This record gives sequence, C-alpha cells and structure tokens, in this order.
Amino acid sequence: MLRGIRRRIDRHPRLRVAYRAGVGALGGVIAVGGLLLVPLPGPGWLVVFLGLAILGTEFAWAKRLAAFTRRQLARFWAWWRARRAASAQG
Repeated sequence: MLRGIRRRIDRHPRLRVAYRAGVGALGGVIAVGGLLLVPLPGPGWLVVFLGLAILGTEFAWAKRLAAFTRRQLARFWAWWRARRAASAQG
C-alpha cells in the first residue's frame, strides 16, 4: 500500500517536491528537538536518531549521517565501558 502511494507521489514532480519538503521539515524538527533534549534526562539521542531516520527516507546525506553518528556513539560507549572497568579495578 505504501509503495503504491510512493509511486503516485513520484509520478508528479510538484507533489514529490512537496513531499520531500514535508519529510525534511518533519525530520529536521524532530532531530533538532532531540538535540535540545540530549542534556536532559530521557531519550534525547533516541529522538535525534528518529529524526535522522525520517530524513534518511528521502535524503542520502541523512542516511550517511545517521550511520556515522551510530558508529561514533558505539565507539564512545565502548570507551566509556572500558574506562569504567579500568577505574573499578583500581
């Protein structure tokens, strides 16, 4: 069903531009909102990734940025865990 809707959107250039603009606006607002939530307790990074995932449905740069951010976050958590394990050993 969604693929059929997507095919209809792709057939009309103006509708495709409007759709991409809407996805860009929605994903951007969610990603920026997530960045504002990062310092607060709660799911800030999760909201950022949700925004990037929404943007990634239409924009290749957002998909690459989400993958890069995921890798960097995984590296940070590995460093953090190693640091905590080293300090626990003492």
